[in-house]
Amino acid sequence: MAQCVQSVQELVQDSFVPMVAVLCSEEAERVTRKNNLNFAELLRPFCRLTSEGHIRDPNNQVQVVKNLRICVNNVVTSPNAASAAQRRLLNEVVSSCQPQEGAATNVITAGDYDLNFSATTPWFEAYRENFLQSMAASEHEFLNHYLACLLVVSSTETVPVEQFLKLSQEQHRIQHSGDYTNPKWFIPNTLKYYVLLHDMGEGGEQRAESVYEDMKQRYGHQGCYLLKVNSRSFSAEDDEQMPDPWSQYLHRSNLQNQEEEDAAVNSGPVENKASAAEVDSSPTPEKDGASTSLERHPLQLDTALCAEHPEPKKGAREPESLVGAAGSHGACLTLNDHDHIRQFIQEFTFRGLLPHIEKNIRQLNDQLVSRKGLSRSLFTATKKWFGGGKVPEKGVSEPKSTCGLLYPPEAPELQIRKMADLCFLVQHYELAYSCYHTAKKDFLSDQAMLYAAGALEMAAVSAFLQAGAPRPYPTHYMDTAIQTYRDVCKNMVLAERCALLSAEILKSQAKYSEAATLLIKMTSEDSDLRSALLLEQAAHCFINMRNPMVRKFAFHMILAGHRFSKAGQRRHALRCYCQAMQVYKERGWSLAEDHINFTIGRQSFTLSQPEKAVTAFRQILTNDSRQTATQQGAFLREYLYVYKSVVGGNEDSLPQLPLPCIHSSATRVYFGHERRLAQGEKQAATHVSLDQEYDQDLAAMWGQLEEQLVAAANRGIVPASFQPTQCCLNSQTDNLRYPLAVAEEPIIVEVMFRNPLKVPLALSNLSLLWKFTAEGVTPSEEVTGEAITNEESLTEGMTQTDNVVTTQIILEFLLCPEETKMARLQLLPHRTGQLSIVGVVYNLAAAPCGETAPSCEGQQAMDFMVVRGRQDLKIQGPRLNQTKEDKMLVRHGVDRRLDPVITPPMPLMEVFFLQFPTALLCGEIRKAYVEFCNVSAVALCGLRVASTHPDFFTFGSRGLTPLTPVSPTSAESCSAYKTSTRQPGSVASEMLVSAGDFSQPSGVMEIPIDGSTLLPGESTQLPLWLRGPDHEGVHEINFLFYYQSTEKGMKISHRVLRHTVFICASRSLSVQASACRSSVPPHHRLDDKSTGGSLVFVDVENVNTSEAGVREFHIIQVSSSSQHWSLHKCINPANDRDCKLGSRERAKLCFRATRCQRPAASDAAEKYTFADVNLGNEQIISSSTPCGDFFFRGCLSPESQRVGGTASRTSSSSRILEDKAADISNIVKKCNELDLNIIVIWKAYVVEDNKQLILEGQLHVALQTIGKEVTSLTPKEEAQEMVLLKFKPEAPAPVAPPSAELSQLIKTNLHYPETHSHPFVQESLCVVPVTLTLSNCSSAPVDVLIDLRHKSPSPESVEVHSSFTWVGRTQYKLQLEPQEVLCVTLRACFLQAGVYNLNTLRVFAKLTQQGAVCEADSQQAASPALIIINNA
Repeated sequence: MAQCVQSVQELVQDSFVPMVAVLCSEEAERVTRKNNLNFAELLRPFCRLTSEGHIRDPNNQVQVVKNLRICVNNVVTSPNAASAAQRRLLNEVVSSCQPQEGAATNVITAGDYDLNFSATTPWFEAYRENFLQSMAASEHEFLNHYLACLLVVSSTETVPVEQFLKLSQEQHRIQHSGDYTNPKWFIPNTLKYYVLLHDMGEGGEQRAESVYEDMKQRYGHQGCYLLKVNSRSFSAEDDEQMPDPWSQYLHRSNLQNQEEEDAAVNSGPVENKASAAEVDSSPTPEKDGASTSLERHPLQLDTALCAEHPEPKKGAREPESLVGAAGSHGACLTLNDHDHIRQFIQEFTFRGLLPHIEKNIRQLNDQLVSRKGLSRSLFTATKKWFGGGKVPEKGVSEPKSTCGLLYPPEAPELQIRKMADLCFLVQHYELAYSCYHTAKKDFLSDQAMLYAAGALEMAAVSAFLQAGAPRPYPTHYMDTAIQTYRDVCKNMVLAERCALLSAEILKSQAKYSEAATLLIKMTSEDSDLRSALLLEQAAHCFINMRNPMVRKFAFHMILAGHRFSKAGQRRHALRCYCQAMQVYKERGWSLAEDHINFTIGRQSFTLSQPEKAVTAFRQILTNDSRQTATQQGAFLREYLYVYKSVVGGNEDSLPQLPLPCIHSSATRVYFGHERRLAQGEKQAATHVSLDQEYDQDLAAMWGQLEEQLVAAANRGIVPASFQPTQCCLNSQTDNLRYPLAVAEEPIIVEVMFRNPLKVPLALSNLSLLWKFTAEGVTPSEEVTGEAITNEESLTEGMTQTDNVVTTQIILEFLLCPEETKMARLQLLPHRTGQLSIVGVVYNLAAAPCGETAPSCEGQQAMDFMVVRGRQDLKIQGPRLNQTKEDKMLVRHGVDRRLDPVITPPMPLMEVFFLQFPTALLCGEIRKAYVEFCNVSAVALCGLRVASTHPDFFTFGSRGLTPLTPVSPTSAESCSAYKTSTRQPGSVASEMLVSAGDFSQPSGVMEIPIDGSTLLPGESTQLPLWLRGPDHEGVHEINFLFYYQSTEKGMKISHRVLRHTVFICASRSLSVQASACRSSVPPHHRLDDKSTGGSLVFVDVENVNTSEAGVREFHIIQVSSSSQHWSLHKCINPANDRDCKLGSRERAKLCFRATRCQRPAASDAAEKYTFADVNLGNEQIISSSTPCGDFFFRGCLSPESQRVGGTASRTSSSSRILEDKAADISNIVKKCNELDLNIIVIWKAYVVEDNKQLILEGQLHVALQTIGKEVTSLTPKEEAQEMVLLKFKPEAPAPVAPPSAELSQLIKTNLHYPETHSHPFVQESLCVVPVTLTLSNCSSAPVDVLIDLRHKSPSPESVEVHSSFTWVGRTQYKLQLEPQEVLCVTLRACFLQAGVYNLNTLRVFAKLTQQGAVCEADSQQAASPALIIINNA
């Protein structure tokens, strides 16, 4: 339980005090009414004694009475029909006692809970005090029966003694006539104490003294008293402020006192026995007065508290007797009068009341002892004569109660109870316990359960209050008493009193668990107020335990709040719910949180705390609720109603709305117009769209392309301030800098809304809220630096379109249940400056669930439930993780995506593509068209393009572009190549072309538009050649167009436009090529070409899968391009000239290649020779666009660095030879280099839609090395097979000697007759001349050694040339200059006819300037040279 001001001992003592009745004459009442009080009220503040009293027990032992308080009340003869008034009194007491602002609070930390709640509950203490004091007298106990009666007569009476006599007779009549059941009197001979009241302001003090002397003679000096009051005169002391000790007593029990006052006045000395009928006798309700109409929900939105608590009826009392302002009581009393009253109470108690009680205790003790015939000592033989008794004699007509029998007043059991009560009232708890214990046994044996319960209750209290605690507190006594009161006697009032006392006693002994259990058991449906208070105290018990039970505290606080609400105590209900919320908040108890927040919201709204109500309802709606859709809809409507009531007409500033949820970090900002869709045949550039997902890798790729473009536009240098263009900003982009937007171009903000509820939400008039600070404004326009905002116009719901920013408004935006939806809101800035997007503004309403049209009244209600508010877009930047402080703390950077800087107008270009294919064959050439449009009011220039696939397209070369139609309408059947007529089979035609005419540095292409400038509104169209990728599959090809303004010094230096296409490439042809040295001796060649010819073999296979409808391929031309070699002619048989390939067919072509003869011009070395060998009647000029362009882009680009390196080595061979380590390998590599690029041009015949189309294309093969086969299709990599792990390292492979490489330095050729006839009969030796041709293939002098003595050890070769030998010199030493050809004549001698292999000689070669001797056998890999010798 909560902390109390009183100790439990003080509480029990003040709950059971001696009762004193008051009977006043009318004149005495007049005297006291001068102070706005009646006589009982006049005495009330002074009823606690400040000094100790003494009595003697039956054993003549002195007992000290400390801190005694008496209770003085007017005599009320009306029956106890005032239970409804008592309920109203208790309700008002609790309602008027609220927690004070800044009152002491308890802060308890239990586990991870930090609770802050009220340390005291003064409303419960006030309730308990008033409840105990307002209990009606009962037959089974005498504690609240009157022990004495004060008879008060004014000294101004004519004959005061007669008035005393009348009052005495009236008291006797009330007690003994039997006509009145109330009030209850303790003993028949009630103490009568005569008080003469003298008004000092009216004089006559001597008469009062004389009357008092007469009274002392008549009644004894201990039975009367002269009380002098009203000593204050208003004329003398108007300014003096007197204390008012009555207000606190009268304020707490106003209603109770008034009810008693009504009865007392009506039953005064004037004989009107029927006056009691005027007391309010309305039927007693079953519940508290505050909850008499339970049909109405206690959370209903009204504040009719006064209707529930009507004012009590006014009786005969004058208006000034009611409670007024502070200082209105005791106006005629001085401080001396206060002392007089205090002294009167002390005299009455010490000389009248206590001796009267002591005498009655002795009399009762004597009666009981004499009646039992036992010892006079009550203490020595208590158990003997209190151990039991006979059942009292009762007549047949005596009533039986439901709780057992009823005792007559003279029954000895009641006498014991009277004696126990008297002892208890004067604090003789030991004797009281003995008497209660004895009476308890008698009552139980008689089955008088009501009496037994009362004896058990007081025995337990007496045991607890005994000094020194000789025995423990008998909790089971109290439990039995409570159970008996409640279940057997059906008396909840007595059970409640018993529970209140027992709970306080248990709390004082730190038995909080038992106290809580007891309090919870006492809750019932008959009184919501009592149940609420007891549940709240039980909750405090749980939190005050040694190990606080936090969740039980919160749960019982919720129950208490619910019962407070049913009792009409809304403030207390709100307080309980708020205290419980501390436990349930953000702990995963979502349903409990919703219930608590909803109750807090409704109670706060009812109590005129709308801000608190709005906050509570906001919590319900923003949490991820698990409520049903119906419940959530009710929550939403409640919130809208409360919000609308709070805002009312005060909409100066837009408040924050909780719904829908906005994911601020997911906000995306797009700068510029949305992409145009395709217009007819035109296909617009894809650029950047909000529909595209952001990809970090793609963004990096676009950034690299833009960096290439910027470097190309700035002479190869990237400015230090360069930042990639970001058209769309999101949470993954770099938002540290202020983004740049362009005036007169829209800014689109995509906001992600999420509806957390299971009911739809209807948003209307949705728009962005912004602030704008203009730059360069004049003072006449606005204050410099003052921000312009659209909040005011949006608050009023107007559309704003002015010269600053045009704001788009979405009229309707519906969010389905639990839906996440994007809203794209647009701003159009018109002026330059700093724009800041603050948030969104909208009207919120609960969307109707049904499809039926609402009625007029329903529509008005729906309009009323629409609220307007805002939500701010607060984006948190990325977490910083650079410094140590950043890693230790949680810091976030800035995010400025919503703060764009508006710059002056910039050019804006749109790009359209015409006849752009989506599918191509590998290597297919297709012609398309691209259109550039300047849609802005600013001219643009510097148009460039970069791509991830620069070999995919070309705009053509300047001066070499064929005269093809510019308009796409006339180019449907026209070839993309430049052609001429030429007979097949002739020698190739050659043309020298400079690479600079085709290739551009860094892969960036300048777009050749006329004048290099596009004026505003101007458009131009250019042809674009495309070549299908070499590899099949779907290819993503990205274009980045670059342009800039003709005006310099702009904040935005350039702009870019993105375009992405996807091309599906299908297989066409596979080309395999290889080259070998020509073995024809120079003097046998028919042409005049120089030495060093080679043979080129080209294998072409149709690998098309016929999915594209291709019937057949025609190889129409094979071209070559090289700086050193060129194709000379086709040496295929004549019947193979027409080369047609069906599906999976292969063709073999053989060409002779010769070295190029360069002119003496200085720039000839930088040029390429294009040689065309046409296989049909049409020659395609391969050195022009687009064939040459794609050759340089596709075949040459990856090898450009290597080609350049080759040329430099050719011109500086002497420098290469100086490096001894790389000497041999460099020379050998150079010796085998061919550097010949083959271009195979084909046509494909395709049937599509019953039409035959002719497709054309080209494939590239680069022959770099003699003897090495290359292909246009790279084989697919196969998965590596699993290999065993080797733990022992393998021995390193032996280094191959460099002599093996030298076999390529010298080319040998044997020239001899195939057959020779010789008459061996005539001449036994046959000598045949053989010519050995040696060719130096390198660019360095070579020493050659010819050894004819070699005989092959191979057994197979022995059989072939066993009788063959060389004659003449057996060894030759020669030196060959670079590229020299030398012939040596040899003679072979044969002994008999047969077939012989002449290739048995050994040729050794070494570089002339090489220090070490390195020999190589050039015959090891040579083929046999067979000769046939016939016998003539």
